[in-house]
Amino acid sequence: MFDRMREDLLAFKERDPAARSGIEIMLLYPGYKAVRMYRKAHWFYTHNMKFIGRWISQNCARKTGIEIHPAAKIGRRLVIDHGTGVVIGETAEIGDDVLIYQGVTLGGTGKHLGKRHPTIGNGVMISSGAKVLGPFKVGDNSRIAAGAVVLDEVPENCTVVGVPARIVRRNGQKVTADLDQIHIPDPVSQMLCKMQHEIDILTKKIESLSEEAK
Repeated sequence: MFDRMREDLLAFKERDPAARSGIEIMLLYPGYKAVRMYRKAHWFYTHNMKFIGRWISQNCARKTGIEIHPAAKIGRRLVIDHGTGVVIGETAEIGDDVLIYQGVTLGGTGKHLGKRHPTIGNGVMISSGAKVLGPFKVGDNSRIAAGAVVLDEVPENCTVVGVPARIVRRNGQKVTADLDQIHIPDPVSQMLCKMQHEIDILTKKIESLSEEAK
């Protein structure tokens, strides 16, 4: 238990440039508190003490603004930075070394039973306000941009942006583990630029034909 606590502390310290000490993280970071309270709630929930598990998770939501269902499956070294408004659903699964920012939802798309929340692979970064909705997988080392709404499976080593989210980068190699949520290509802007270029070419052809006709 203490090894896991130390591991979580080191993960927060490595991922958050504002973190100054382990004591500060333990006492003041809502993301760290939420992860620790989830691990307690999950233990009770999976040992047939579901009411206690839900009580701990709801108490955590009131204290931190982060709601994690105790039945969710979360791997090692999860970092929730800031964390206000984060919601992780009952059948969600999260791998190791995942970074989640505030306002993220790992949710479902309906009332059907069974698996209805996403599976997040190892090393994934989910930026502020992103919504990942449905029972599909986000592949290892992928990045989800701020405000994106992900409704379909994301392969490994991809960057997705937009509403609905589109893949804008897939290089077959591990995505760099930086924390930049802003400098990400905009697929809509790229498409508009491409269309404008084609319009300019067609306009020049039409003008050229008009000159020849004269």
